[in-house]
Amino acid sequence: MKLIEKYFPELTQEQKEQFAALDALYHEWNEKINVISRKDIDNLYEHHVLHSLAIGKFIHFRPGTHILDFGTGGGFPGVPLSILFPECDFKLIDGTGKKICVAQEVCKAIGLKNCHPEHLRGEDEKGKYEFVVSRAVMPLPDLMKIVKKNISKEQQNAHPNGVICLKGGDLQAETQPYRRIVETVQLSNYFEEEWFKEKYCIYIPT
Repeated sequence: MKLIEKYFPELTQEQKEQFAALDALYHEWNEKINVISRKDIDNLYEHHVLHSLAIGKFIHFRPGTHILDFGTGGGFPGVPLSILFPECDFKLIDGTGKKICVAQEVCKAIGLKNCHPEHLRGEDEKGKYEFVVSRAVMPLPDLMKIVKKNISKEQQNAHPNGVICLKGGDLQAETQPYRRIVETVQLSNYFEEEWFKEKYCIYIPT
């Protein structure tokens, strides 16, 4: 929790309590359903929660914004972002029912009313959203083909509507088709921990 408060000092008491509750909840659920690598669960806050919140450093979603978390797994980045932006609406989808079950139970346990996890494949999602977010789900061109139908034409944020992805490694081939419009930000610009080197926030406006 100190790590979260270090970078997000303006959290309300309720937000702090919700973030603090994630540790026990994900440890408990991970014993039943493997949503986070067993070797990595003790790095929950740095590798999963704070990593998800990098999107909140890149963009401050305005109240009333609708966001789709594509391929959320057990709730990342959608659950941390829902806590950070309580006046926005998040839909979390994943094709693996067991993982979505974890996200649903976590939301219920911490009283997260603006977060709606659903067992659904991206191809079957019909809703419209200002932004689609994801965390290393699939190559960007494949993702863009699926979600472009879901991007709303109505704008209400400082950034134009589009796709925001968290990815690592060499992304040149993936971003090449969008080289004229893509914005790539190193997460080490936001967070000083070693783990964030060579990890990026990719934004593609549509």
